Amino acid sequence: MIRVLGEPFDPAAEIARFAADRRDVGGIATFVGRVRDRAGDVRIRAMTLEHYPGMTERQLARIEAEARRRWPLLDCLVIHRYGRMEPGEPIVLVATASAHRRAALEACAFLIDWLKTKAPFWKLEETERGSQWVEAKEADDAAAARWQEKTAG
Repeated sequence: MIRVLGEPFDPAAEIARFAADRRDVGGIATFVGRVRDRAGDVRIRAMTLEHYPGMTERQLARIEAEARRRWPLLDCLVIHRYGRMEPGEPIVLVATASAHRRAALEACAFLIDWLKTKAPFWKLEETERGSQWVEAKEADDAAAARWQEKTAG
């Protein structure tokens, strides 16, 4: 399930709903991304995420479908915020459920790596030095690249 929200969400409540009454699940992996209060030595006052409605949901659905193709998931949840957020607020929740822990853990790691690099969100940080757009990081690209499938030939 994919949800793109303009309002805050409660990760604990979402995870509890996700796991409720699932007796077929042997492992649930979760990741909650939050707004930090610092970027290096600069204090962050707030962060705004922008996106294109429709395009964003389609791309997130493609990423989720790829995770389901690669791992035997029994369920999957991706919640991603947009709009203005302050430090400490959750930005993203990824939860994966499988009969076995390895599939849940790997799929969760894959999803967050690909969301970070392939989801069409743009981040604007409000800092004590002014506002600035956040550039892509090589480390995030490297993390996502480890999931590229090798082609024969």
